[in-house]
Amino acid sequence: MSFLRRYLVAGLLVWVPLGVTLLVVRLLVRWLDNSLLLIPEAYRPETLLGFTVPGLGVILSVLIVLTTGVLAANLFGRSLVGLWERMLARIPLVRSIYSGAKQLAETMFNDSGQSFRKVLLIEFPRKGLWTLAFLTGSDVGEAQEKTGQQVLNVYVPTTPNPTGGYFVMVPKSEVIELEMSVDDGLKMLMSMGAVVPNARKTATKLAPTSAKP
Repeated sequence: MSFLRRYLVAGLLVWVPLGVTLLVVRLLVRWLDNSLLLIPEAYRPETLLGFTVPGLGVILSVLIVLTTGVLAANLFGRSLVGLWERMLARIPLVRSIYSGAKQLAETMFNDSGQSFRKVLLIEFPRKGLWTLAFLTGSDVGEAQEKTGQQVLNVYVPTTPNPTGGYFVMVPKSEVIELEMSVDDGLKMLMSMGAVVPNARKTATKLAPTSAKP
């Protein structure tokens, strides 16, 4: 039985990661293929060719994003974007959603930003319990003034799905910065701690008075 179990586990270690990867890629391709709906039905690939070609939506989505970027990067495009944003700013509910989404996108895709570029170790949901978190910002404005101490914006993802989680403000003195990369942190979270990256360096504290090791 131990002999069979050994080879069964070895086979699962090959097929499970491959299956999960194919499933995620398939869902992503299907989602991006919906961009083909922007094309009039008479000119869609399945109409012209008589069959569906998976992945064409991915190419179309990339082309749309690149074209939008080229247009938005010049003076005329910036003027159009500015006009569009002023129109959205006049709609009560839409302006709140749009402005928040835009600020989030600018923060995440800004090369000089701090958002999601550091893995932290914090005590959550109570003292004595530790979890991985990601630094999303250090400018908390009024909240920092009210607390009377330097606090950090931190995102605590859930396991094994890191797209859901909690936003918390943690005192800087209670945060430990880890040397692991964001990718390694995500792997550890998604595997529920089964995949632990090798520590290249000892975790460093963000402040001399940081929490207990």
